Parts: sequence; structure tokens; C-alpha cells
Amino acid sequence: MIVAYIDAYKHQFGVEPICRVLRDHHVPIAPSTYYAHKSRPRSARSLSDERLLPIVKTVHRENYSVYGVRKMWHALRRRGEALGRDQVARLMRAAGLRGVSRRRRMRPNVPALPVFRAPDLVQRSWVRHAPDVVWVADFTYVPTREGWVYVSFLQDAFSRRILGFVVAAGKTAALVTRTLLQAVNVRQRSSASFVADGVIVHSDAGSQYTSLAFTEKLLDLGLAPSIGRVGTAYDNALIESTIGSYKTELVHRRGHGWDGREDIELATARWVAWFNHQRLHEHLGYSTPIEIEEAYIHQQGLPRQAA
Repeated sequence: MIVAYIDAYKHQFGVEPICRVLRDHHVPIAPSTYYAHKSRPRSARSLSDERLLPIVKTVHRENYSVYGVRKMWHALRRRGEALGRDQVARLMRAAGLRGVSRRRRMRPNVPALPVFRAPDLVQRSWVRHAPDVVWVADFTYVPTREGWVYVSFLQDAFSRRILGFVVAAGKTAALVTRTLLQAVNVRQRSSASFVADGVIVHSDAGSQYTSLAFTEKLLDLGLAPSIGRVGTAYDNALIESTIGSYKTELVHRRGHGWDGREDIELATARWVAWFNHQRLHEHLGYSTPIEIEEAYIHQQGLPRQAA
């Protein structure tokens, strides 16, 4: 560190004067010591760090600057950099990089008390062995200069892939219904044999998900509605976790705030594409949702929608 300091200012003040000032401030270093250090061959570690630091910075930046040590370690290994976790941690410290942590989420949904409410068909069993067995749905809100904006998500429980998202100015039944239709369209475009019959769509007991419009659309498509208990976030924990990541990795990181719905919509589209295609997920063995679905499809002898 002292040598680097001298390097930074020697052209302005000279090596000997800097060494005298440092000695006066109880940081003794002789000019001969400095020159001896500069003439010494660089260590293998120093040369390695010089090559790796730009790579570490690039990988961190390409992933919304949110990865901590574990995900950075996996991401670098996927790029062919056989580093240890401690080495990654040291390089991140040297580059001034760190992961992000989540804030506690505030609930935007208002529990409804309908005459009829669907049963909980999931019972917090988030581990599924095939896609399109259970879809989970929820929405959140984002403050903007134009007012509140609401973002609805629908996600496959097996692959964690976000199948649909909609951004709107109101938290209506249309918000969540459009997200549902978007998810069905995504599956139909990717597979002509896809049928929605029997897919469980799990949500909380918010009024949007218990509305007549949303319930009728589920039944029209052959989807099976499932609703967790009122006031229990764990009954919808999978999508709660995804929305927590969305708020932490995208929404809260905009220091100057959001302009309005279009601003949120464009940024969310980019984040969803990254989430599905690039983001490493610990619960998926540090794979991406798209990789998990492609690996499933390539398995021989397995139906597209196994129970």
C-alpha cells in the first residue's frame, strides 16, 4: 500500500521527499527500500490478480451488481475460471464489490373474504419434479414519480422460470388475469402440445385472486385454483422470494427513483430476461431456469407435464 502511494505521487513530489514526509508521520520507509521493492520480480499472485480483477468486475456488473461471494464463485467457474471461494472473496474485497441483502417486504394485497375460496392444493410443497405442475402468482408495488405502479408475476414452481409479468397503474383483477394469459401464451408458443388442463395456479387470498373474473378465467383454461391461508406469507413463499429478489436486485437499486409505468416496464422486462436466462439460482444447483427446463425436456421417456 505504501509503495502504491509513492507510485501515485512520485512524479509530483519525488520519491525521497515523500519518504521523508512518511517518516515524519511514523510510516518509515527508506528510498532504497522502495527501489528494491520496485526492482523485485512481481509475484505469481500479483500477476494473477491483475488478470482476474477486471473479469470479476465484469461478471459482477453483468449480473446487476448483486452477486455475493457464493454466486460470484459459481459464475466465475462457469466462465472457466477455476478459483477457490476464498480467492473470490479476496478479489471482491480488493475490487470493492459486495452482494446485496433484502429488505422486509410490505404486503400490497388486501385479503378477501369470498363466499367460496379455493383450497390450498400445494401445502407449501414447492419441490416439484416437472414443469407446469404448479404455477405460483403474486404482485408487488413500486413507487414512481407518477404514483404507485403494480407489477404482477407468475412463475413455474419446478424451474423457477417467470412465465408472465404485467405492469399496471392499478391493482385490479385485470392485472393478474393478464399475467395468467401471458404465461399460457408463453407455454403455447414454446410447445404446440402444451395444455393448461390440471396445472395448479397457487396464490394468496388477495381480492384480485379470489375475484370472479380471475376464477372464471382459470376454469375456462382448465387450470386448478389454489389459495393459501390469509396472513401467512409462508403459504406463498416461493413467489414471495422471487419478488423479494426483484425488489432487492432491481427496484431498490435505482438511486434516483423511477419515472413511471413505462420506466418500470422496460427495466422489469430486462430483469426477467436476466432472471430466466442468466441468473444463477442456489435452489437450482446454481443453474438458470431455462437450463433446468432444457435439461428436463432432453431427458428421455418423461412426459412434458409429469405429476
